[in-house]
Amino acid sequence: MGKIIAGKTADVPPGKMIKVSIDGKEIMVANIDGTYCAMDDSCTHSGSSLSEGKLDGCNVICGWHGAQFDCKTGKLVKFPAKIRDVASYNVSIESDNIFLEM
Repeated sequence: MGKIIAGKTADVPPGKMIKVSIDGKEIMVANIDGTYCAMDDSCTHSGSSLSEGKLDGCNVICGWHGAQFDCKTGKLVKFPAKIRDVASYNVSIESDNIFLEM
């Protein structure tokens, strides 16, 4: 595993999330009260972009059908059907850079 830069902390203010593309993989990076989290951007139910959904505390809610995932772990929190969790990534901050361990 290596560390890959995903952006600047200024790009993701508290309560916001962005989508970044790293080696052809779409990843959502969120800032939850100063704690940065990262996970795959594609909902495992519909394939929609999670970064286009909304944050509710530590959860991201898919904008298409309402599946909820924990931003810190990628685990499914709430949905009427059982679907797969999404992959999550360790995040570190150095200076004002956001790094993901991939």
